[in-house]
Amino acid sequence: MIGNERVARRAVAFSEAEAEYLAENFIGRVATSSTSGQPHVVPVGYKFDGSTIAFGGWNLTKTLKFRNMMANNKVAFVVDDVVSTSPWKVRGVEVRGTAEPVPSKEGVTMIRIIPLNIRSWGLGG
Repeated sequence: MIGNERVARRAVAFSEAEAEYLAENFIGRVATSSTSGQPHVVPVGYKFDGSTIAFGGWNLTKTLKFRNMMANNKVAFVVDDVVSTSPWKVRGVEVRGTAEPVPSKEGVTMIRIIPLNIRSWGLGG
């Protein structure tokens, strides 16, 4: 197995290296699934507050990812990059969790991902 993995029934904490990596990046990919099981993966800009991941988007409530999350709130979220191709060195964080809508003061809906399982690789340590 590459990296480390933690599984829990409630929110889990990010390691210091994982939190640092997520805080220094701003684009990730979120995977959702329709009620029929059809996967859907899209890039999103995100904010990391140290314990959860949040993202919004233009007309978010009209998107397929939003509809999928409202029907099935289980999601996966990945941030990764290639540090070097020679030698090959990649790093990243995968978060599996639940998504919940969060209305803002301005009325624009955001999505918050509550991490239930975190896997990371190439972050050192």
